[in-house]
Amino acid sequence: MTREDRTRERARLARLAIELTARRGAEITPEVLAVEAGLSRARIDALFPQESDLFDATAECWFAPHVAMMEEVVASDLPTIRKFYEFFARRFLHNRDEYRRDPEAFAVLCELGARRFERVRSYIDLADHYLCELIAQAQADGYFEALEIDQALSLINQMVVAYTQPEVLMMLDERLSEAKLAVIVETMFAGLSGKDRGARGLAGLRAA
Repeated sequence: MTREDRTRERARLARLAIELTARRGAEITPEVLAVEAGLSRARIDALFPQESDLFDATAECWFAPHVAMMEEVVASDLPTIRKFYEFFARRFLHNRDEYRRDPEAFAVLCELGARRFERVRSYIDLADHYLCELIAQAQADGYFEALEIDQALSLINQMVVAYTQPEVLMMLDERLSEAKLAVIVETMFAGLSGKDRGARGLAGLRAA
């Protein structure tokens, strides 16, 4: 089997593992995968030799569309503000479609990812890396004044958390929309900065 054949077979089995996890409501073991795929356990072990390899392959499969969307947006020649919107909107719409297609399965897969967060952290870090690239572009255009890139990254992630965290999507769903996300992005570009405009100026509350 060539390297390409091995890669394709791992991807096929990872997709099957995701389907089985969603259907059964629990993480799929190599033993179950072997039975469902009609393969020997030895074959499964050859493709996924380490205990964590199967989970890593399913995580890669799950995040592949997100990575593709982010890379396409970052490489595009869209205006910076439009890049910000597309960067978040495309992934939000993908997650929303997956959630609405099968809410229970979506919840199971999200819970599995949360339990093994350290195994999926690299994808979160990758999203932050691409967002930092967009922030640098925005700052070159004069936005996000007086903020370090890391500061802007933290603030922006907090502002759009409802559109990037699947757990929040499951709670809010109908309250989230592309139109609201566009307003959030436009608000960022209208005034997000590190300047003190008075919100931090009071020592405490007092009567008007």
